[in-house]
Amino acid sequence: MIFSTHTLHPEVTAALQAIGPYRVATAPTPQAIVEGCADAEIIVVRAPIPVAVLARAPGLRALIRHGAGLDMVPLPEATAAGVLVANVPGANAVTVAEHVVWTSLALLRLYPQASHDLRTRGWTAGRAHADHGRELSGRVLGILGMGNIGQALARMVTQGFGMRVLCHTRTPSRVPAGVTAVDYADLLGGCDILAICAPLTDQTRGMVDARALARMKPGALLVNVARGPLLVEAAVLEALQSGHLGGAALDVFDTQPLPADHPFLDLSNVILTPHLSGVTEESMLRMGQGVVAEVRRVLAGMMPINFVNPEVEALYRQRFSG
Repeated sequence: MIFSTHTLHPEVTAALQAIGPYRVATAPTPQAIVEGCADAEIIVVRAPIPVAVLARAPGLRALIRHGAGLDMVPLPEATAAGVLVANVPGANAVTVAEHVVWTSLALLRLYPQASHDLRTRGWTAGRAHADHGRELSGRVLGILGMGNIGQALARMVTQGFGMRVLCHTRTPSRVPAGVTAVDYADLLGGCDILAICAPLTDQTRGMVDARALARMKPGALLVNVARGPLLVEAAVLEALQSGHLGGAALDVFDTQPLPADHPFLDLSNVILTPHLSGVTEESMLRMGQGVVAEVRRVLAGMMPINFVNPEVEALYRQRFSG
């Protein structure tokens, strides 16, 4: 049985149903996932997977991430249990990159303030913000993380807006032509806009803290499309309230859903979105198609294309040798 934590794109759902029995969790909650997966061979992951799933589903072959990030997967425990883990990297890279460009443009042109004042105070008040708007073209973009999203973003802004791009990455071999790799301090101090595109790891958690923010140019912008805990939210809030940061576009947060009383909601220089930067109709179809391809491979006895824990293969084959 194929089990999904969420409803998927209709074409993807049809493809999975054609492969075999298919079920969707009644809700994307730990309890519903644990209760619904007992006879699962494959779990399609779009919500955090409780470790209890590994004991609950003894016939589980694979956890297949509908996307790239692996923070929703208990990877060490899955490996120890002989369960394959795969993901679908890059399927939403363009989608997320477009979100960074869109929100950066909106912040530079003071869209949140202009829209609010137009609606509440009238035409003249809204239009007054225009004199203080700025252009994206020619500015310096700093990218933390140069994976698929970072690379797509760099191509988009250099070719489309003539921006200069700095990056900080643990894999310098992936830095594309025209992008300058720098150390973290130089990234912070050298950019007009900082885009957070790195995965959440022990090394990146809390990386954008008060000290890091203080290194940024006064009035610089911050865009986070990675994971909330890469930022120290209290430090970001203080930098926005003081005016040191000119604005921020935040798609991810420490606590999701964002609490209704969160102080970010009171700031006029912030664009808040509910973790949707990677979600469009096109990206959902691409990610789902990648999932379908991996499901077919696993059920046919092959290893995944995007095999996250290849060290598990011997134990996995031992589990299903009969």
